[in-house]
Amino acid sequence: MSSTFNALMDRIHRCQECAHHLPLAPKPILQADPRARILIAGQAPGQRAHDSGLPFDDPSGDRLRRWLGVDRETFYDPAHFAIVPMGFCFPGKVRSGDAPPRPECAPNWREPLLKALPNIQLTLVLGRYALAYHLPQLGATVTGAVEQWEDVWPEYLPLPHPSPRNQAWFKRNPWFEEQVLPRLQAQISTLVPSGD
Repeated sequence: MSSTFNALMDRIHRCQECAHHLPLAPKPILQADPRARILIAGQAPGQRAHDSGLPFDDPSGDRLRRWLGVDRETFYDPAHFAIVPMGFCFPGKVRSGDAPPRPECAPNWREPLLKALPNIQLTLVLGRYALAYHLPQLGATVTGAVEQWEDVWPEYLPLPHPSPRNQAWFKRNPWFEEQVLPRLQAQISTLVPSGD
């Protein structure tokens, strides 16, 4: 990796911009490497990710890896997957779950970091904040965006959150697993060749 990229990652990891808004000390959770060909754009790390230091280190991550057809080792290889949420630190809780990503993070870090990832060929977009940033043309609802997935494929793929709390969504939308996941897994297999 270049010294410029390493310097950018170092600045991100030392960021204190919104420390006084966070329930815990800032701890940016992301993974990136200029060689990555797949970008996962999510919301913000949860409490469990904050504790472990790994994004998607929970049942949501297990389901996401099943969707992708990859194992943990491949998923956590930054040369394959860049994991860059809209907010890099755990934002705390609200009544309905995790708080929204801190709004300072994307304008401060997202553009320079994405420019430093020149090999991205597929961006997986999870959650309404990531959708608003990457795919505003698909509208405000996650379901509406996922239903329009073919309009932005194969450069982007809007996804429902893989959380176990979304079980009702998966039951109401069986077409997602039947139509979208086979295409996704086929694309992943071309971007992350077996044996890598």
